[in-house]
Amino acid sequence: MNQFSNLTNSVAMKKSLMWLPVSQWGLGYQKRWLRGDLVAGITVAMMLIPQAMSYALLAGLPPIIGLYASIVPLIIYAIFGTSRQLAVGPVAMVALLVASGVGAIAEPGSQQFVFLAITLAMMVGVIQLAMGVFRLGFLTNFMSHPVISGFTSAAAIIIGLSQLKHVLGVDLPRTENAGYLLWLAAEQLLNSHWPSLIIGVSGIGLLVLLKRVSPLIPGPMVAVVLSTLLVYWFGLDQQGVKIVGDVPPGLPTFSVPDFNYSQLSALFPIALTISFVGFMESIAVAKKIAAEKKYELDANMELVGLGLANIFGAFFKAMPVTGGFSRTAVNNNAGANTGLAAIITAVLIALALMFFTPLFFFIPKAILGSIIMVAVYGLIDWQEVKHLWQVKKEDLILLLLTFFATLTLGVMNGIIAGIAVSMIWFVVKTTRPHYAILGKLPESNDYRNVHRYATEEFANLLIIRFDAQFYYGNVSFLKETLKKYEQQKGPELSAIVIDASSINQLDSSADTALHELLDSYQTRQIQLHFANVKGPVRDVMKKSGFWQRLGADHFHFNVHQAVMSARSPSAASASISVS
Repeated sequence: MNQFSNLTNSVAMKKSLMWLPVSQWGLGYQKRWLRGDLVAGITVAMMLIPQAMSYALLAGLPPIIGLYASIVPLIIYAIFGTSRQLAVGPVAMVALLVASGVGAIAEPGSQQFVFLAITLAMMVGVIQLAMGVFRLGFLTNFMSHPVISGFTSAAAIIIGLSQLKHVLGVDLPRTENAGYLLWLAAEQLLNSHWPSLIIGVSGIGLLVLLKRVSPLIPGPMVAVVLSTLLVYWFGLDQQGVKIVGDVPPGLPTFSVPDFNYSQLSALFPIALTISFVGFMESIAVAKKIAAEKKYELDANMELVGLGLANIFGAFFKAMPVTGGFSRTAVNNNAGANTGLAAIITAVLIALALMFFTPLFFFIPKAILGSIIMVAVYGLIDWQEVKHLWQVKKEDLILLLLTFFATLTLGVMNGIIAGIAVSMIWFVVKTTRPHYAILGKLPESNDYRNVHRYATEEFANLLIIRFDAQFYYGNVSFLKETLKKYEQQKGPELSAIVIDASSINQLDSSADTALHELLDSYQTRQIQLHFANVKGPVRDVMKKSGFWQRLGADHFHFNVHQAVMSARSPSAASASISVS
């Protein structure tokens, strides 16, 4: 009886845990996965320790905050995230957004700046969690791929240039105007601190070389170890090389972020931006690997996982986090099979914080700058520019507008400008949609665009197809288009056939316009026929009375039936009352 009871309880417990993504791999964990997870966890930890410190400096935060963000958030995401290979933690893009948003309120590096950055992590988490719970992941579709590509490419350049002060060893003001920053760096080039410059340039060369040899080599850790030993042995910190200095030992303690309404309202725009941009970066790489590994990825649950990672991270002094491109690729290539790899990474970083922080003292900031510069180079999307030039130049213009807006106006204004232009362009395209004048293909009953095919046209007949919903925004354009081609046909025009196969919706303004067109055509004794009218459009026509006014015999299954009926009224028997 006790055995049966225990079995029942075990089954009930398993069922109660099935809603947790961790249960999909945790309850049935296989021994053969352990080696891959262990190797990946160690490899990513060696990569993440220097990167986390680098990205914290980029955000204007103490290096320790980046390490704090590499413990709890990783464990929480491993439990609630649906990707088994995604490497969550600080990333360059989010770090730049933190520096941009919080830097407008507080002095970078100050205690208030740190508090606000942690509060920002909480806000990002709440927004992402809410989006996931209410299944609002589709809202990210408003950020088109050309906008994201242009923004990330420009932001990568800004991030890279922002590290010149560390690599050159000179003081440069914080600015997001890439041209101005480059000009200031050029002016200071001859004043460079040569030991720092040598460390930074050598670090870049070493990282590039190791990456070409094998992506599994933890290049950042190798570069940090070598440069730290160099600084220590030769006392370069005494010669002006800036180092990380004291890193507080021990794990982060639990604390509740200090909320202030005025600060929350000031941080909300940047929190919203990080929520969207961070999720887009994360879901892009997660989807790619999930497809390769042949398992399902739940986008809304990904939002929940990232949201909870940021919320719990904020209670342990973490900056905002998301999934990173390069670390995820390394995690996957190193053999990660499950979220256990991320947990191993978090444990190793926790151990480093507990026992090895004295080793971080002599890390030169120049090498951290070079790590960032090499990492963000991969964010510059050269291939997308080439692809859009060949495929869709209109989208390339959108990409370039976002790119240059970000370079000149800064990251926040740049992405806002990109989204605004994208929405404006969307409105323009829907208010002036594509249309085609149709003609009959020889020896066929099919009708195609006269500008793309050799077709037969009819002098007394206008056949036109509109490829968009018919709504108030394009009513004037569609009426003007019909008027233009009516005039071209001249007095011989006796009938108009509208192919409605691409019209999915009809609003009240468009329906009113149809009534007006019908009045005009009846006055001028021009027949009006419709083909391929879809159900939702037909329903609106019937409710408004347009269907009854025009007559069911003027609605047809296909264009050929409409043409036959228009050319020979006696052939109207081929018409039907439904489509």
